[in-house]
Amino acid sequence: MIIHPIRLTGLVIGVPQTFEYLEKMQDRVIRFISSHSNVTDEKLRELMFRTGDLARDIGTNVVGKDAVEIGLIDRVGGIADALKELYRLIREQKEANEVDTLDATT
Repeated sequence: MIIHPIRLTGLVIGVPQTFEYLEKMQDRVIRFISSHSNVTDEKLRELMFRTGDLARDIGTNVVGKDAVEIGLIDRVGGIADALKELYRLIREQKEANEVDTLDATT
């Protein structure tokens, strides 16, 4: 997984509004990732703006175990593991809905 800041290609006018727009987009991405994982905003920003980890660029290359330690993902696995977890979550949701339905009828 490569973590890097938002980039633009093509002609970019270097005016304050452009930089403010990029900053707002970057903040939205960071908030989304941190709200859907266990990584903090600060740690994510550090990884995004780190220099020297990627050739001629800024950002960080993170592999499985490191992504778990940082809090980006819960665990490492393959597609079979992901499907097993998905089916488990679906079963849990169905069971919870059945309990809610029983409680509503009594």
